[in-house]
Amino acid sequence: MNKFSRDQIAARVAQDIFEGAYVNLGIGLPTKVANFLPADREVFLHSENGLLGMGPAPAEGEEDEDLINAGKQPVTILTGGAYFHHADSFAMMRGGHLDICVLGAFQVSEKGDLANWHTGAPDAIPAVGGAMDLAIGAKQVFVMMDHQTKTGESKIVRECSYPLTGVACVNRIYTDLAVLDVTPDGLRVLEMAPGLTFDELQAVTSAPLLAT
Repeated sequence: MNKFSRDQIAARVAQDIFEGAYVNLGIGLPTKVANFLPADREVFLHSENGLLGMGPAPAEGEEDEDLINAGKQPVTILTGGAYFHHADSFAMMRGGHLDICVLGAFQVSEKGDLANWHTGAPDAIPAVGGAMDLAIGAKQVFVMMDHQTKTGESKIVRECSYPLTGVACVNRIYTDLAVLDVTPDGLRVLEMAPGLTFDELQAVTSAPLLAT
């Protein structure tokens, strides 16, 4: 089965980020989006540890150990960028000042419920961070994730079995197999990986899908 690469998923998300948007990129896969934003598009990247105006990852050997994102990865800062207190950063997140946040997930339900902080396993380490603040504070929530778990279970489900981060908060889902919109009628397929049929996608997705 053909799949989108992680870089292709990140590039596809970047395509949907509009000029002038204020955007938070979550820890993990979402951080790749910064490397695919068009140079002629002004986008203000926010990091919850207190950065606005974050740029792409630095070239090897040019890392600044004092300049990191929320995932402790080295980043750059663009001209006009700003540093500020952690509390001010969360005020931006909770106050509706972000246009888009891009998050990873363990599960997303057909209604847009998000589970991305804990699998409920006894040996799992809970790590909610600022995800629940972003999920309810950002105007749009995009999720990037693999379509299935390593054992082949669908991560897109009728109802989440893991503890929720937010209820009915996800607007669009980007996976290695498809791009899906969360609508009042259900999950609508916008795009699929090359060569993948709708029936094949539905077969590996627990929640019912709607064709474009």
